[in-house]
Amino acid sequence: MILLEIKKLNKSFGGLSAVLDFDFYLKPKELVGLIGPNGAGKTTVFNLITGVYKPDSGSIIFNGREIAGLAPYNICARGIARTFQNIRLFNDLTVLDNVKIAAHKNVPYGFLSTIFRTPGFFSGEKQIEQDALRFLEIFKLENKKHELAKNLPYGEQRRLEIARAMATQPTLLILDEPAAGMNPQETRELMMLIEQIREEFNLTILLIEHDMSLVMGVCERIYVLDYGQIIAEGLPEEIRNNKEVIEAYLGEEVV
Repeated sequence: MILLEIKKLNKSFGGLSAVLDFDFYLKPKELVGLIGPNGAGKTTVFNLITGVYKPDSGSIIFNGREIAGLAPYNICARGIARTFQNIRLFNDLTVLDNVKIAAHKNVPYGFLSTIFRTPGFFSGEKQIEQDALRFLEIFKLENKKHELAKNLPYGEQRRLEIARAMATQPTLLILDEPAAGMNPQETRELMMLIEQIREEFNLTILLIEHDMSLVMGVCERIYVLDYGQIIAEGLPEEIRNNKEVIEAYLGEEVV
């Protein structure tokens, strides 16, 4: 079974091809990496999948349905959540409120219940807060729930962004350089956390990452992108020893 299938995806900016004839697939519960040099088109692929950009051509099939060109909120509603290369939190809201906002995608009450403050509204809000607190506990942020997001250390802001994405209850979680700016200890903890949430929530995870220890340590398959095109795909060990990949990206020092 294929969860996400991309065929002949193309996107250009000002006549320059950022993504060219991109083919890709994900099976349920896989953890797959997308790597490549800076400017290779990795984040553009993520933006196409999540509706930030509309493709020039090609198809993106998620759970058997075409999603290419849909608005981001529609794609999120279908079960795809993401983080960003540059952290995008609600800086002046609390840690808890950041996660609760994302959880409202799945509110169990309607508009009229909100207006008239029905029992369903209050029970729904209570459930949302409980769910948000659960994610903060998983991401070891429960003691910071009343702090403003902007006051968190960098590594905790990264974890909060993932917790917020998880609150949308996704089937597919897309992580754009989740270890960027983290120290080695934080990266190791993140690696374990990614594996934990995949197992606990039956997630499929796609990630972009430049930290090869994280990529090689958690990914089951890896795609390598260069100048908008896939140049290799395979198991971590196959990618590690691929001469074309080494020349394009990894470098001779990678062993």
